Amino acid sequence: MLLAFIRFYCTNAVRFFLPPVREITIPAQLDSHTRRYTYHYQQKKSWVRNLWITSAALMLCFPVLPFVVSLAFFTTFLSFAILDETA
Repeated sequence: MLLAFIRFYCTNAVRFFLPPVREITIPAQLDSHTRRYTYHYQQKKSWVRNLWITSAALMLCFPVLPFVVSLAFFTTFLSFAILDETA
């Protein structure tokens, strides 16, 4: 009984740190988030992820506050421009 009790709370603690499982595996046609599951949007997300990794590496290489802030704003703007749904 004690082992089951410990196992239950340990699995709950581990699940707290894991990312949530996708609830919508196959989106409906009328769903407003259907574009997020397309191949092109996934490619755009990959581009944005690589852009943020590159800019974070630049921020770590040059830790000057004005450079870091301006690069963060520029990267945010570029991320929104890439992921824009009208393009």
